[in-house]
Amino acid sequence: MQTRTQTPEGEIEASSLPDSADIVVGIASYNNSRTIGHVVRAVDAGLAKYFPSEKAVIINSDGGSVDKTPEMVINASVDHKAVFLSHRLHPVNRITTPYHGIPGKGSAFRTIFKMASALGAKACCVVDADLRSITPEWIELLLSPVYKEGFDFVAPLYARHKYDGTITNSIIYPLTRSLYCRKIRQPIGGEFGFSGEMAKFYVGQDVWNTDIARFGIDIWMTTEALAGRFKVCQAYLGAKIHDPKDPGADLRDMFVQVVGSLMSLTEKHNREWRSATDSIEVPTFGFKYQVGVVPIKASVEGMLRHFRLGAENLGEIWAGFMDKEKVDALARMSRAEASGFRFPKELWVRMVYDYILAYHHRKLQPEQLLKTLIPLYYGRTASFFLETAEMNDEEAEAVVEDVCAEYERQKSYLVSNWQEGGK
Repeated sequence: MQTRTQTPEGEIEASSLPDSADIVVGIASYNNSRTIGHVVRAVDAGLAKYFPSEKAVIINSDGGSVDKTPEMVINASVDHKAVFLSHRLHPVNRITTPYHGIPGKGSAFRTIFKMASALGAKACCVVDADLRSITPEWIELLLSPVYKEGFDFVAPLYARHKYDGTITNSIIYPLTRSLYCRKIRQPIGGEFGFSGEMAKFYVGQDVWNTDIARFGIDIWMTTEALAGRFKVCQAYLGAKIHDPKDPGADLRDMFVQVVGSLMSLTEKHNREWRSATDSIEVPTFGFKYQVGVVPIKASVEGMLRHFRLGAENLGEIWAGFMDKEKVDALARMSRAEASGFRFPKELWVRMVYDYILAYHHRKLQPEQLLKTLIPLYYGRTASFFLETAEMNDEEAEAVVEDVCAEYERQKSYLVSNWQEGGK
């Protein structure tokens, strides 16, 4: 195995970058020394087991860690003799490099895209640095559909607790599915496979001074693959165990950046989604199996407090782009007792579409507009918690699917009002 590191000035130490690679695996990191060693060992083992003849490079794109994360990448080791019967024909090169630009995951990915393009990689994947559940099989599942089956983009499919990924469940998944008519369950899952040609496409886009360089990168990658009619699929990876995010905590920055990126892409690709109808399944690789997931807990009272505060202070703003009946319904809901609180999916979906139209028609400055959606998101999430409290994960997933169907039923509302705007 060859290991190489990179200085802050950007020059490779010891020896130069390899001339070429068949496969590139990227890991974006920032102070992940507790977990990144395990991630690198799993990646290394996956490459050895499933791609023993290919030239492979592991690229760690680091955001200036001060906890020895880059050193952990270089020093992580796997005893291949204890696991495999064969030996690799080529050593796996490891490169750790600082990224430049806006601090965030997207800027880290940009560096990975650039290096993958320079190496002429045929297949690439990216994995999070804080994963605890990654196995060597993840590498095979993310790369083989591209390398062996000719797919352009592989999204992850996880087994998740019913309360994990509430932004995905209430907005990102159902809206992406309704707009582009492909059932990608985890559009912002974090782990993706993609072709070398897609890496070149991504790095050539002029988005690196926007929120896409921060938290918006995942939805951007997925949306560009869908809107561009690339060959997409998903791969079942089992449970994703990492540092979970409390659905009731302050997710303001992430929410604004992810949802804002989705809305900006809705502007860019309006011709594609306005003509798309009837969502369809995409091919799924991997064997689905029962797996334990980490329970997610959150304060429903805390979420309702956020919602009620919004209803108390934002009524006039909401009235600027929603009809009076909806604003009045929100006011009534804010006075309901916690045990009986419900935010109907029909009202929620119509309001999300109202927000997309308000963004489109420039009713408010985008960041200000998106911040006024956060109390409604908390209200809908609290309602989902209460509605599914006695359900298992499978039953709660059926509720998410019902919400998706509602987004599809109401899509005509978005299309017709978009056209009325003359754009």
